[in-house]
Amino acid sequence: MPHPDSFGARSDLEVGGKIHEIFKLEALQQRYDVARLPYSLKVLLENLLRNEDGEFVTAEQIETIAKWDANAEPEHEIAYNPARVLMQDFTGVPAIVDLAAMRDAMAQLGGDPSKINPLVPAELVIDHSIQVDVFGLRDAFKRNAEFEFERNKERYAFLRWGQSAFRNFQVVPPDTGIVHQVNLEFLARVVFTNATRDRYSRLTWWTMPVSGPTTLNVTQAC
Repeated sequence: MPHPDSFGARSDLEVGGKIHEIFKLEALQQRYDVARLPYSLKVLLENLLRNEDGEFVTAEQIETIAKWDANAEPEHEIAYNPARVLMQDFTGVPAIVDLAAMRDAMAQLGGDPSKINPLVPAELVIDHSIQVDVFGLRDAFKRNAEFEFERNKERYAFLRWGQSAFRNFQVVPPDTGIVHQVNLEFLARVVFTNATRDRYSRLTWWTMPVSGPTTLNVTQAC
């Protein structure tokens, strides 16, 4: 299905000899003065422009953000599509259990279980399982890590299976760092390119990567 591009925001950007499809907020500036929006809402507005499909993400939802009034009471829902999901082990393990259960259900219904996968890249950082049994010694970290693996062997084996079984799912092993640190130092992206879109011109079809600011949903235990 062609992108509706209801506001004429679609444009091309060449980077490193490769053309990317992007969506410019300036296309809405004259009608809605989107320059006044807080930065977070600009990122959300671009997200809606890029994912507009006329059904899940509509032009009306885009207008809702473009016309945002700080003094108005919220009245509308919008469809937000994160670029990726970040989990730690307390909340991430149940999510993978759910995906595995969905695969079992798909198989029982005669479908293809391999079709059950995260829709966007999901990354799980194991950082909530360490305990301090040994301290004040040179090898304290090493010994605590060994105890951690002994206590959580079955759970870690399950997550390792999940990483090989599901597309769009990666696990950062224990004793690497806390989830926030690992995200900032290793996982975070500024621009996310994770999709292609069909383009059509003069009886010719081709695909083009779609790029935009990265957005993230985090499942965090408090």
